[in-house]
Order: sequence, then C-alpha cells, then structure tokens
Amino acid sequence: SLRTHCQTSGWSLTEQDPYNNVVRTTLEALAAVLGGTQSLHTNALDEAIALPTDHSARIARNTQLIIQEESGITNVVDPLAGSYYVESMTAELIEEARKLLKEIEDLGGMTAAIESGMPKLRIEESAAKKQAAIDSGRDVIVGVNKYQLKDEDPIDALNIDNTAVRNSQIKRLQKVRSERDEQACQAALDAITTACNDDKQNLMGLCVEAARQRATVGEISDAMEKVFGRHKAEIKLVSGAYASVCDNDENFTELKQKVDAFNAEEGRRPRILIAKMGQDGHDRGAKVVASAYADIGFDVDVGPLFQTPEEAAKMAVENDVHAVGVSSLAAGHMTLVP
Repeated sequence: SLRTHCQTSGWSLTEQDPYNNVVRTTLEALAAVLGGTQSLHTNALDEAIALPTDHSARIARNTQLIIQEESGITNVVDPLAGSYYVESMTAELIEEARKLLKEIEDLGGMTAAIESGMPKLRIEESAAKKQAAIDSGRDVIVGVNKYQLKDEDPIDALNIDNTAVRNSQIKRLQKVRSERDEQACQAALDAITTACNDDKQNLMGLCVEAARQRATVGEISDAMEKVFGRHKAEIKLVSGAYASVCDNDENFTELKQKVDAFNAEEGRRPRILIAKMGQDGHDRGAKVVASAYADIGFDVDVGPLFQTPEEAAKMAVENDVHAVGVSSLAAGHMTLVP
C-alpha cells in the first residue's frame, strides 16, 4: 500500500512578521492530517530566517501533538468523506494531472521529459505567476503585502559558525578514512564503477556495500560519475508572468521606462546575473526574481545550482553583467558573500 509523508510548506513561510507562520503551518498540517497522511513534518516559524531554534522547533512539534491529542481528528478514519467540495476538487486535480501525464507521455516518458526541462519549467511558470500575483497585491499575504507591522518585534535567530562546522566535518571524514579498510573500500567503489557499464547489475546493493566499507557519499557519487557523467540541467527562463499581471501597474510601467531609457543612453540593456551559491538546492526564489527582471526589460543570466563564489564571479565577468544577485540558503550569504 502507498504510504504518504507530508511536510508543511517552506515556501509559504515569511520573514516578515514570522509569528504568523505558526498559523500557516497549523493550517497546512491540519490539511495533511485530514488528507490521511501517515507521517508529517511541521516547519518551524523561523525557517525563512535561519535554522530553527529549540524554542521554534518545540512549537512545530507541539503543533502536531495538539492536532493529534486535542482536536479529535485522529479518532475518525476519513473526516472529509462525503464532502461535495473536496470531491469536486479531487476530480479537478485528477483531470489536470491527466493533462500533465499526457504531455509527459508525448515527450517519451519521464526521463525524456526531465532531460527536456519540461517539469521544471512548469513548476517555474506556476511559481512566477503566483509571486507576480503576490507582488501586485492581487493575492494577499498577511504581514507581507497587507496588514504590515510598522515596527516588527525582534526574533531570536540561530546563528551557526560555518567555519567551526566545516572544520568539525573535515575532522570526522579524516577519522573515517584513517580507520577504514582502504583496500576493501576501494574494491567496493571499483565494483560500482564496473557495474555502471552493465544494465543488469543492481547498483543499490553495491552502494550499500560501499557504505558499509565506510565510503563517503561523495566517493560513491564519483564512482558512478566516471561512467554516467553528471547531469546538467537545462536552464530556461520563464517570461511574461509579471507582465501579464502587472502591465497596468504604475510602478511596473515606470521601471520598464527606466530600463528603456538606460538602453537608449548606454546602447545596451542592463544585464544581471542571478547566482545560486552554496549547497542549497532550492532555486524557486532565484528563478522568480530572474523572471521579474526579464519582464521589466533586463538581460538576465541565471547560473547553475551549487556555484562557488569564484565560479559566480568568473561567470559575471565573462558575461559582462552590470550587477550580480546572489541567492543562498538562509544566512549562507554570511559565508559566501562576507
């Protein structure tokens, strides 16, 4: 049978007026429980700012406990059974999903679709349209574009010493490598590389064996990369999402006029590089910002995930950009852009 795990939305968390996030997370957790999830992760109120503190993590945990112990919802197998509204929404979801499945089949299956960039592009189109609706004020986000606080209460954020953590991890890796059977570990890694050339081999079992020999995830990945190479996502920029929502907005029109004036004076449009640095693999925000700049007339370059500061700087120079926008994990800029 299918087991369902749910996590509340990280995207819906706001840095502004962050205590509102407790309510958002509660509603999302409630939806998951009503939908029959078997396991649940509730985000902490401060995760749009930093890693959660013990205090915020306790509130996130207690959100689940209150739903479980106090609401009575878990005493009913299917609380939403028979709801005409939920049934109609389910039918609509199924119909829209079928359209996407048909599109994927027409491309030759999911692997071919991923290689073409279609699923990623659909997600980015949806994200850009939603953010444009928020930025224009059409969709309300309490504390962000409506009912804002003039003076926000300070919130205690968890600060992590990146250098100390990095040094600690390096020492742990050195200890693992010094204590393992290097010959057995290398043999396990070589077996992975050999198996990559044989479609009938089970890589999972070989990877498990390599891990038992204390090979690191990086070493296991490198062993496969020798044969498979490394996937490079095709970067496509969504355009028109902001223009379709904000075309009649005075501020949007003024920005476009300023960009046109810059182009007339300089002989080229302003150019910006949106760089995604660090180990955070979430690029929704970066792509939305890139789409917004493109719609007001900027020439926009988007860097790949996991860039180093040096790689981003090199790309900026080679592309002759006027500005660089950096996106990173919460507080990552303190190390990556000191």
